[in-house]
Amino acid sequence: MRKKSVVIIMMAVVLGLMLTACSSANKGNANKEEAYEPKQTTAEMVEAILGSEAQRPFMDLEADMVKELYHIDPTTLEEYTIKTPMMNISTNEIAVIKVKDEKDVATVETALKQRATDVQKQFEQYLQDQYENAKNYKLITKGKYVYFAISEKERVDKQAKVFEDFFVKE
Repeated sequence: MRKKSVVIIMMAVVLGLMLTACSSANKGNANKEEAYEPKQTTAEMVEAILGSEAQRPFMDLEADMVKELYHIDPTTLEEYTIKTPMMNISTNEIAVIKVKDEKDVATVETALKQRATDVQKQFEQYLQDQYENAKNYKLITKGKYVYFAISEKERVDKQAKVFEDFFVKE
């Protein structure tokens, strides 16, 4: 009877170790999927996110304007595409930013929240519908990438889904 007990205990221990090993392996795979990096450039991502939707005219921000309007040091960025309205009658803007070092993501997120606050203040007493858009901005981080958009709620939600789809391994 003792030998049976010992054998059963040993089998339970071995089975437990095997299950733990499988669990760890799955966690490793999950982390790899989270770290999946898209093949598209930030410009290609923004183009796909905007798609064929009718948009107000945008202008691309150059490095000096990124620092001034977005409070981000462009030297910390590997790549970025930021489009803002050409005329100051709309809050619609979009940014896809890839940082050089993942430690800078939090700084970029803080700067983008400040940008949203700046836009809100700008439109608070000016155009109420644009002020509402600015309050409903989207900010999503995926690894080294940060997505920021201000637009109508339905549009910004749809665009955010397109951004997130870039990080799903096919």
